[in-house]
Amino acid sequence: MSILSYGQEKHKTTFRLVDSLFKAENYDSIIALNRLSPKNNTSSARVNFILAKSYENINKEEIALLYYKKALQLYREQKDNENIAKINLEIYLLLDSQNNIKIDKNQYLESVLKHAKKTNSKKWMAAYYNNLGISFHKKNIIDSSKLYYAKVLSLSKEIDSSTMEINTYLNLGSLFSNKIKKYDSAIYYFNKAFKLYYNDTIYYKNLNTEFYLLNNLGNTYRRKKSYSEALKYYFKAEAIDLPKLNRKSKKILYSNIEATYYYMNEWEKAYDYLYKYDSIKNIINLKEQNSKISDIEEQYDNEKLRADNLESEAKRKQNQNIAIGLAGSLVLGSIIAFLLFKNTKRKQKLAEQEKELETQKLATVLKEQELTAIDAMIEGQEKERQRIANDLHDDLGGLMATVKLHFNALKEKQTPELYTKTNQLIDEAYDKVRSVAHAKNSGVIAKQGLLKAINEMAAKISALNKIQIDVIDHGLENRLENSLELTIFRIIQELITNIIKHANASEVSIHITNHDDSLNIMVEDNGKGFNPSQITKTNKGMGISSIDKRVEYLDGNMTIESEKNQGSTIIIDIPL
Repeated sequence: MSILSYGQEKHKTTFRLVDSLFKAENYDSIIALNRLSPKNNTSSARVNFILAKSYENINKEEIALLYYKKALQLYREQKDNENIAKINLEIYLLLDSQNNIKIDKNQYLESVLKHAKKTNSKKWMAAYYNNLGISFHKKNIIDSSKLYYAKVLSLSKEIDSSTMEINTYLNLGSLFSNKIKKYDSAIYYFNKAFKLYYNDTIYYKNLNTEFYLLNNLGNTYRRKKSYSEALKYYFKAEAIDLPKLNRKSKKILYSNIEATYYYMNEWEKAYDYLYKYDSIKNIINLKEQNSKISDIEEQYDNEKLRADNLESEAKRKQNQNIAIGLAGSLVLGSIIAFLLFKNTKRKQKLAEQEKELETQKLATVLKEQELTAIDAMIEGQEKERQRIANDLHDDLGGLMATVKLHFNALKEKQTPELYTKTNQLIDEAYDKVRSVAHAKNSGVIAKQGLLKAINEMAAKISALNKIQIDVIDHGLENRLENSLELTIFRIIQELITNIIKHANASEVSIHITNHDDSLNIMVEDNGKGFNPSQITKTNKGMGISSIDKRVEYLDGNMTIESEKNQGSTIIIDIPL
């Protein structure tokens, strides 16, 4: 074996050792092997990533960032976009965990969004939505936070990710406990997370997740002033030997236990945990860490700027040479282009005519759907009126005739028994009137209900094979009030009409989520998009005005998200 081959074999063995230590969460041993530094290849980037995670998990964030940056640089050289997105997310999470750090961390999260859109990845889109929900959570923008958490839940079910679902329930529990102050709702979400976490189908138990669940559940009971119950969960969390972020997590836990004992007036125990908190706080110097992190970020930004300048200069020279070559072929190309132009114009006109015919066909389907719904409502109302008329004629009419006879007899005889019987008949007549009124107020709309009507509309339109519409629902097991269902159906129908007429989309998703106190409707398409800023209060194009009026009538609100060639998302929240 040559010296070179021996060196390569030794490097492979070392990398396998580092990788196995990382999977076993043995971070101290990995750091002890930090002298290994393989050159520009895939394993080099992987080793830098492993070192970054190892240092981060023992709360050495400033060193972790250094290795993340090295890994990111190597993955960029390899054009490994999946791992570039992974490192960008890790850097964002690291910076977000540091309090009061003055670095633009959102650039890393935006890189994740671009990769998610480019690859059409539900996993990466869920990661983006999750961190957006956490960001709104921290800023006390409650409705937006709930909305994005709901999006993550929907995507986690689609990609069957129990881990993502657990973390989202944890986030929702924290939101309801810390911000909304609805503690029973918070406990409900934490228990859902626990139920999934302890499910036997999850083979790998993340102890840090279990720790955060127990700590947050303890916080919720502390806020409810159930201090003994809070301490029960805190002590369970304290007993966990965390493999990751041990010091930072335990620092937070000790602070919570100290506060609980303080509220219980148990000063000696409070002081013990305050001492533990201060001991860890002194080890983790956040101010010094943030200073070093800022220096590393600035250093790599300057290096990237120099590299970008060199790349721009090389491209400029390359473009100059290309321009000279293109000039020679431009004249020939112009002649060919002119000949092709006429032919293209003719084909374009035929395509536009065909598209117009398809749009009219789809619009007709929607109109038929609307007329069917209206006919069903009218037919139901007519049957209800007929039933009420029959009840009045058959039951109440005969009963009142009997009452009249009793009154005539009462007038002549005036006996107590006849008076009592007459009084009972009057009570019975009153009950009949109440039952008819109750039936009248129950209302009748098309008996199929909102969800079935939307599914039928989607199926009819999708059957034409020009546009695929998927309907995803959560919490719609029970019917809503009839007039509300009809209005919501009109809103969704109008949105689909707009997409057919203007978006040039091939796929549409309709998400309907019942949050008990509100109904969330989200309609997404992969069409050509538009600029939402061009839709003003005085000039709302594409039928938006009629939708906005219906939403406003229901005391709801509507949000429009769209970019050119990136599709559109319409989000509507309606209070129940």
